[in-house]
Amino acid sequence: MEGTSAAASGGADDEAPPPLVETTTSVPSGCDASSVPSTSKFNTSLDSYLGSLDDNFYSSSFNDDYMQGVEKPKAPYVGDKEPLSALAAEYETGSPIIQEKIKLLGDKYAALRRTRGDGNCFYRCFMFSYLEQILVTQNKAEVERVLVTIEQCKENLRSLGYAEFTYEDFFSSFTELLESCLPGTEDSLSLNELLEKTRDQMISDCAVMFFRFIASAEIQTRAEFYRPFLSDNTIVQFCKTSVEPMGEESDNIHMIALSNALGVPIRVLCIDSTAPNPENPSFSQHDFDPSANNNLQNNGLNGIEATIVSADLSKKENSDLIVTLIYRPGHYDILYPI
Repeated sequence: MEGTSAAASGGADDEAPPPLVETTTSVPSGCDASSVPSTSKFNTSLDSYLGSLDDNFYSSSFNDDYMQGVEKPKAPYVGDKEPLSALAAEYETGSPIIQEKIKLLGDKYAALRRTRGDGNCFYRCFMFSYLEQILVTQNKAEVERVLVTIEQCKENLRSLGYAEFTYEDFFSSFTELLESCLPGTEDSLSLNELLEKTRDQMISDCAVMFFRFIASAEIQTRAEFYRPFLSDNTIVQFCKTSVEPMGEESDNIHMIALSNALGVPIRVLCIDSTAPNPENPSFSQHDFDPSANNNLQNNGLNGIEATIVSADLSKKENSDLIVTLIYRPGHYDILYPI
């Protein structure tokens, strides 16, 4: 399925969820794939790159309104935590099927946190959900584990021919943010301070680029595992045009790559207006388990087959750390279990 541009409002004609895709507005001149750090030829500094990103281009309606002298308020990169009833209220006059799915969702989930629909919402969701769980649980062992993993990802990028200056600032920015989620230093953050940090454009965009480089390195390093996901593009071309540039939409392959690379499981609950049995609608759930996918590859199964075999993350010993997202066609938000 290609991502739709339907707004998250009742009555939208949504398509079936898989594959999961977030839509984005067009990236303006000066911010296309060639101007975003993607290869060792990248020669733009972090400040000039981020400075070239007009915060307004993320809004699909901004240009039309700007021409009329009216600028609509932009949603924050990461929003406040809201009760799930706020989502139900959006659809109270809309699709009965979506209403029923949200009602069912309420049996297991209590709240959501919205992110800006700018083509980077999957990465921003992952960023905040993961860091929030680290901060709340004070999981020092997880921080130590993932820091080692991040160093391996950097080594993978070096071995792929990326110049260190193309990604080092993004990695440093995220690791500083990660380490500040633990107590004991003057840089330690409260939950409110973490939220404010992730709403800062430079910090938030650096984290997005960090995750994009992580996913790209994973896909290129394990090309045979991911090749079945692609049609005409080569692995390198796919990463250059569909993984690394800011604003590029996310699909199954992006989620599997990020989950596998960092060793962090992801669960996605899908809400749309389709139902094989309209009298008994239910939301679909997709679990991305890095250990399961790695085992499948070791046993000779390819990437496509790996996505079909869905592990039950609730039975994992470390199920207390799962990035849980809600997906409505074209967009991801963070979901909180009861």
